[in-house]
Amino acid sequence: MPIRAATSVFDPSLPFTDVSANINAVVPFYARTFGMFGRAASVGVLLPYAWGTVEGNVGETFRQARRSGFGDAGLRLACNFVGSPALSPKDFAARKLGTIFGASLTVTAPTGEYDPSKLINIGTNRWAFKPELGFAQPLGRWWIDAYAGAWFFTTNHDFFGGQTREQDPLTVVQAHVSYTFRPRLWLGLDGTWYAGGSTTINGVGNADRQENSRVGLTLAVPVSKAHSLKFGYARGTTTRVGSKLDTISVAWQFLWFDRP
Repeated sequence: MPIRAATSVFDPSLPFTDVSANINAVVPFYARTFGMFGRAASVGVLLPYAWGTVEGNVGETFRQARRSGFGDAGLRLACNFVGSPALSPKDFAARKLGTIFGASLTVTAPTGEYDPSKLINIGTNRWAFKPELGFAQPLGRWWIDAYAGAWFFTTNHDFFGGQTREQDPLTVVQAHVSYTFRPRLWLGLDGTWYAGGSTTINGVGNADRQENSRVGLTLAVPVSKAHSLKFGYARGTTTRVGSKLDTISVAWQFLWFDRP
């Protein structure tokens, strides 16, 4: 299962309307593959740094905020159960592709910049856990994969002025269809749907259940044998509560193998 990195600059369930944002983020990311009980597995860590401006209405009052700092650190462990045994680099390159099924667990830690006197923060001041199942199927030059999981959140006991904030689980489903022109040169169509995530403040529920979707394109371009660039664009298509922003991303990937 591929490792996908992402970062949220502010919680989309916060009580903002007519929001305009210009956000930049750098996300250093390290992943390592290994064998686990004879199956292919991987572990990845990331630590985002974000800066930008957000403006909009809080209630009926227009506000503008500028923020910069580190976001919450993330850790992801993934293991394939079907169709992907642990192989040497030589055997991996010669393998015959087939159906792949696996699972992962993503954990984010409350390490990001956070100030309880402000509504908009880069960090979230809580832990979050996302178990997920994934499926992939090659069809010639085409590749289809889909994932289903849910985010579970711990309580933020120091939310905006010392309040207690809780959030229900947020279900996430995503699917990707990609076409490989040649090895490591591919174009993908991405879609994501998520729902849930209602919040309570000091035990009082809010009408902020999310049910949103996003679509995007991803292009991967090899630069050399070990280096490649990945370009992405995504935008919100339906938004009940939360952000409907355009996102542009550029990633540089470096791949290496350990010496025997």
